[in-house]
Amino acid sequence: MSIDSSMASAVTSTSQTGNLPAGHPLRTRIADAVHAVRSTTPLAQSFTNFVTINLVANAQLAAGGTAAMSYLPDDVLDIAAICGATYINVGTLLPFYKDALADIARGLHDQGKPWVLDPVAAGLGATRTAILESFRDVPPTIVRGNASEIIVLDRMWGLTDTDAAADDGTRPAGVESVDEVDSAIPAARRLARHLAAHSPNGQGAVAVSGAIDFITDGTHDYRLPGGSALMTKITGAGCSLGGVVGTYLAVADPLTAAMAASLHFNRAGEIAEAAAHGPGSFQTEFLDALWNVTAEQIADSTILQ
Repeated sequence: MSIDSSMASAVTSTSQTGNLPAGHPLRTRIADAVHAVRSTTPLAQSFTNFVTINLVANAQLAAGGTAAMSYLPDDVLDIAAICGATYINVGTLLPFYKDALADIARGLHDQGKPWVLDPVAAGLGATRTAILESFRDVPPTIVRGNASEIIVLDRMWGLTDTDAAADDGTRPAGVESVDEVDSAIPAARRLARHLAAHSPNGQGAVAVSGAIDFITDGTHDYRLPGGSALMTKITGAGCSLGGVVGTYLAVADPLTAAMAASLHFNRAGEIAEAAAHGPGSFQTEFLDALWNVTAEQIADSTILQ
């Protein structure tokens, strides 16, 4: 989701079979998802970090969807019955979140409704840990986070060897990652398989954001270079990406939704950076770019296998 000085070497080291061929079915599904969002304006609701709620809603609207925000379990579950997907973000906690989010996750599971989790600052604090642990047996359809959050969530849900993980150096770091994307690949694959195993249709996906995004359904892996370093200079870039993943999940399967949203963000970030003079103007240009970037630009992006 951002570009840094290691981009060129990272592309070389992570590429396995090169760019996904033109005309590949996944590219077609991505283009179809973009067109579907813009033609149907799907509703994807959010229970999200109140610090960034405005940008989340605006990004969903700019991408072509419709937004709804709520913090009440009964309200969220009622809206879930009429919306395409739900996005849950565990940033900036309030006391009632611990019980509310556990109830919402259980209700979404019982209804068979798709949802996206952003495990912000996973591992930081007892309450946040309790919330994320409560999702283990009623997990989301897609998890989107940075490398450290993905590694910690994998360990928290007992999907990896805890003794080995104890020595890997990963630690909570607020909302920032202290790990490289490649170090989260095994955890991301395990998480994706766990999500799929608990999904009504046997599908799930994990998106790891970084200099080169990594997205997997547990079997198929893809790396997406691009984006802008200015994304790290505005509050809510990751949160808004989670919301847009929810928008795409309302019209597409989990892998396609995660891919389309990440590519949409990367292309918009690049366009916005070229026109911006700093973080303030970048945010404005970014929303405009989300609105204006074409389905062809998104689907024709570099996708490394």
